[in-house]
Amino acid sequence: MRPRQEITDMFSTFVQLEGDRFSQWLTDTKLYRNIQNHLERSSSALKSENFWALYWYKQWCSGFNNLARMHLLAYLQEACYWTASKAVAKFTLSQYTLADYFQMAIAEVEIILKDFNPEKCSSLKAYAIMAIPRRLRDILRQRKEADICTNWALLRKVSKKLLSEALSEAGLSQSAIAQYRLAWICFKELYVQNQPGGTSQLPEPTRQLWEAIANLYNHERLNQLTQPTEQCNAQTIEKWLNQTVLYVRAYQFPAVKSLNVFKQDDDTTVTFDLPDPSSDSPMADMIAAEDVQNRQNQISQMSGVLLKALQSMDVQSQEVLKLYYQQGLTQQQIMQQLQMSQPTVSRRLVKGRESMVAALVKWSQDLNISVNYNQIKDMSLALEEWLRNQYAEYK
Repeated sequence: MRPRQEITDMFSTFVQLEGDRFSQWLTDTKLYRNIQNHLERSSSALKSENFWALYWYKQWCSGFNNLARMHLLAYLQEACYWTASKAVAKFTLSQYTLADYFQMAIAEVEIILKDFNPEKCSSLKAYAIMAIPRRLRDILRQRKEADICTNWALLRKVSKKLLSEALSEAGLSQSAIAQYRLAWICFKELYVQNQPGGTSQLPEPTRQLWEAIANLYNHERLNQLTQPTEQCNAQTIEKWLNQTVLYVRAYQFPAVKSLNVFKQDDDTTVTFDLPDPSSDSPMADMIAAEDVQNRQNQISQMSGVLLKALQSMDVQSQEVLKLYYQQGLTQQQIMQQLQMSQPTVSRRLVKGRESMVAALVKWSQDLNISVNYNQIKDMSLALEEWLRNQYAEYK
């Protein structure tokens, strides 16, 4: 159970960076007073860190409590900071600094809150520790892909849904969105169809091609647009599509606002003397221990998922796995002992492992965590180790 002061600090302090290093904890006095008032009115002995995290999360879900959002932003500062610190250590050749990674992580908090489901994961912090690094990796991968794309390659890759969302986010009217979208459709029809499939460096359209796109647009507008519009020349179409690229890039990768995620007025913020989370200190030790505990909880949950998947298999498949991993028998020896054909033994081993990996993937997706091919490969390797350790206990 956390002491009252510690709970208060968790939900009212923000990390401040200077010169790409931790500077200090900054306390919002409005948040500080709010959490103190709530603690005084409640039975603090019954109110844990996780209780208040879920309490403010439910308040945030109601859509009417901006203070709840700020309390949650404060609460997830540590998860964002540690994600940024690990990213700096891992991606040593990256152009991004600690402050950049921290800003990216902070910008994902809203999405993390939207994806969090307390019925499937009771700890918001544990979920954030898993989800924020995954979100950050996805962002870095997408940015790398977008950075090497020409304007024309990006227009080729973008979906109609994302294009429409980007144009709407830019503040265009419905009529203008329809015109930009039709110009994009005509562009793809005439430009993309003869281009190679995987390149991100598609060449500049020729002037002749721009004329052809404009002609197609002027023909299609009569049937595709609900409101009457004037004809467009090639220069206008080119201008629209270049502007569309800017809208799409801005929508996919919005500029991250200041690290100060709340307005700092002189009379509403004070510095709070907490140790640097990156230094050797009792606070750092506590955070590191908590990080280890969260990882252990995650491993425990994964182990439970795998054990349930194993126990749900048919008896023969369980026996094949047991002989293979516990007794170390070869497929030939298992075939002889169970009077099965070699293909049947092999198939049961493969299917058994696949079903357990599928259970892990479903568990991750239930937590709204996307899983890619490389992560599935990592799960398969982890499963091998888990099976050997699981059966080693019974030797």
